[in-house]
Amino acid sequence: MTDPHTPSAGGVRPHPVAGAPLMSDAREHGLTGDGTTNDQPALAALVDLLGDAYAADGRARVIYCPPGVYSIRDAGTVWRTGVSLVGAGPGATRFVLGNPGNRADPTPLAFHTAELHGASRERHLAYCTFADFEIDGSGVAMAEYNPQAKGLGLQYVVRGVFRNLYIHHTAATGLGCDFLQDCMIDGVLVAGCGRMDNGTEMGGAGIGIGIGGWGSVERVNVVNCSAVGNATSGIFFELQFEGGLRPRGIRVVGCHAEGNRFGIADWGANGLVVSACTLVGNLDAGFQVSAKGTTGTAGRGGLLTDCVIDANLRDGISIGNTPGPYTVRGNRISGNGRYGYHQRSLGDAGQECAREIVIESNEFYGNSLDAVRFDRPVRDAFVVGNRIRANGRQCGPGDRNGGDTVRYSERSVIDRRASWQGDAHRGKTIRVGERVAVVAANDENELHLAPVRPGAFTGWSGDIPDPGTPYELPGPPATRAGITVNTAMDSATIRGNRVWDSHEPTTQTHGLWVTAEGRCVDCRIEDNDLVGNAEESVRLDTPPVGGRWERNHGDDGRG
Repeated sequence: MTDPHTPSAGGVRPHPVAGAPLMSDAREHGLTGDGTTNDQPALAALVDLLGDAYAADGRARVIYCPPGVYSIRDAGTVWRTGVSLVGAGPGATRFVLGNPGNRADPTPLAFHTAELHGASRERHLAYCTFADFEIDGSGVAMAEYNPQAKGLGLQYVVRGVFRNLYIHHTAATGLGCDFLQDCMIDGVLVAGCGRMDNGTEMGGAGIGIGIGGWGSVERVNVVNCSAVGNATSGIFFELQFEGGLRPRGIRVVGCHAEGNRFGIADWGANGLVVSACTLVGNLDAGFQVSAKGTTGTAGRGGLLTDCVIDANLRDGISIGNTPGPYTVRGNRISGNGRYGYHQRSLGDAGQECAREIVIESNEFYGNSLDAVRFDRPVRDAFVVGNRIRANGRQCGPGDRNGGDTVRYSERSVIDRRASWQGDAHRGKTIRVGERVAVVAANDENELHLAPVRPGAFTGWSGDIPDPGTPYELPGPPATRAGITVNTAMDSATIRGNRVWDSHEPTTQTHGLWVTAEGRCVDCRIEDNDLVGNAEESVRLDTPPVGGRWERNHGDDGRG
C-alpha cells in the first residue's frame, strides 16, 4: 500500500498539508470585505500560509474572495508561488488600495520583484491565477511618483493567468508584470491608470510588460483586453536589459486601446504580433515603435495586421528609430490628426537607416496630412497594393478672431462668426496668448479640443481663456500627398498602389511627392494609379536616381 505521506513521482503529495485547504474562503481566514477593516494583514498571512503549503506538498491553492469591498492599506502583499486569487467578478469583489497611514508605500495589491524580493528565473512565481475581481487604485497618494504603485506588480511568472479583471486609477501602471513565460492576459480592462504619471515617468501604462528576462523567447498572449485613458500606453512592451536578447513569442489579439497617450507600443520586442485590434482616439499615436525606453531599443520584426487605427490625435502609426524590419498589412488607417503612417526619428536616437519596412494592402483614408510619410532613412522598403484616398483633410485656412462672438470652455472654442469646414482644422494647435490646445475635431463654428493628457478635463496648457480673447489658428501645409518621401529612400519598391481623391472638396494634393530633402535612389516605382488628386499625380522636387519608374497611370510621360 502506498504511504499517503509519500510524494508521487512528480513531487506532489496525494493529500494536502493539514490546515491549508486547496480552496480557501477569504472570509474564513480573517478578511472581512466590509470596506472599512484593513484586510491586507489577513490577506498577507493567508498567502504565506498557502505558499508554505504549496512548497511542502506541491499542490496549488486558490483564495476565493466572496462579494465585498476589501480595503488594502499601507502595504502591498508579497505574493507566493502556487497561490491564486479569485473573486466573484468585477464590481462584486473589489480591492480598494490606499496608503493613508504610510504615504511612502506604493501599496500594490500583489507584488514580487527582483529588486525587493529577489525574483529571478530560479525564484519565479508559478501556477498563479488572478481572476474575476476589481482593483481600485484611486486611494494611493504619494509626494513623488513611484513606478511600484501598481495594481499588480509581479516579475518572473511562469504559467500565470490574468483573467476578467478591472483595474483602474492606479497611481502607476495598472497591470505591470514583467518576464512572463507561458502566461495569458485575457479579458482585462485597465482604465485611468498612471494618474500620477505626468507623461515622462517610467510606467504609467494600462498593461505594461517588461520583457527580456527569459532570453530569446517569452510566450505571452494578451487577448480580448481593453485599455482606456491610461497616462502612457494602453498596452506596452519594453526590453529591460541593455544589450539583452529581444524575445519572440508575444501576441496581442483582439484588444481595444482608446484615449491613452499611445494605444499599443513596442519598445524592444522581436516579432511582436498585433492583430485584430482597434486603436482609436489615442493622444499621440495608435501604434508606436520607439527606442526611447530604458534600454534604447526599438522593436523590430513585428507584424501589425487587420487592425482599425482611427481618429488618433496625431499619427495612426508612428515608427521611430527601429532598424527594421517591420510589416504593416491589411489595416484600416483613417481619420488620424496628422499622418496615417509616419516613419520618423524620435528624440536623440539619430538617423539609423530602417530596412525592409513593408506597408502592404492597407486602406488609408481621411487622415489630416499625408497618408504615408517617410521622414527617416529607409532601405528596401515595400509600399505595395495600398488604397490611399481622400487624405490631407487638414485644409482649413488660418484664422484669427476675438471679441463678443468668441467663447471658451475646458474642451471647446466657439466662434459664432466662423464658417469652418468640418474637421478641416483637426490636428492643428490653436494658440490663445501663451496657452495652446490641439483640435480633435471641428464643425462650422466650434473647435472640439483634445484633453491635454489622458483623463484630463481640460484641453488647455493653462487656464481657460477669458471670453473674447483673440485666438490664432495656423494655416494648413500647402502639400498633403498620399505618399511623401522626405528622406533618403534607397532600393525601395512602390508598386500597385491606388492613390486618389474623389471627395468634395478634394484635399489630397498629390499622389506621390518627393520633397527637396527627399531622394529616391535605385527605387522601383511601378504600376501605381495616381490619377485624381487635387493638383497633380506626382511632384518631384528631387528627381529620382537610377532604378525604374514605369507604368504609373497619371505620370505616363516619365515611364
